[in-house]
Amino acid sequence: MPAQRVSEIEWSSWVPELRAAEVLVVQSQSVLLIRKKRGLGAGKINGPGGRLEAGETVEACAIREVQEELRVTPLCVEWSGEHRIQFLDGLSIHLDVFRADAVQGTPTETDEALPLWFPLDRIPYEEMWADTRVWLPWLLARKRFSGRFVFDGDRMLDHVLEASSRTGPRPNST
Repeated sequence: MPAQRVSEIEWSSWVPELRAAEVLVVQSQSVLLIRKKRGLGAGKINGPGGRLEAGETVEACAIREVQEELRVTPLCVEWSGEHRIQFLDGLSIHLDVFRADAVQGTPTETDEALPLWFPLDRIPYEEMWADTRVWLPWLLARKRFSGRFVFDGDRMLDHVLEASSRTGPRPNST
């Protein structure tokens, strides 16, 4: 049976199947989110983001994904934290999370995402991945974080979220 608790995983030797990045734009007491139209998490609300391409830094990935999904460029992009996510089906993801203070352009719907601005006091956590309720308040407070999460499909089974003293993403290896 696969590990169902964070403590059951040997994180020091854990290798993710994929690397990805996500960006949340926080501007004028609102946050720019998307309703994802396809892929992992289709139908959910979350920040724009996606898979790291070969030779790309995670920051470049974060910016590119916002440009592709919403046709805008995030400005003042800053690394906020990381997630190591293990799914019971074997999928494993190392996700770097960035915060941006503004965007250049007007967010536009694409075949990947519908842009949605939400006031900070009305974030629709019930329509998001369960871990978002845990780490998003840290991002909004500009507190750096490192999280480990175990999921069974959409259901979060366990998590640990800790403060991080790092100022940027790890090299692209893991």
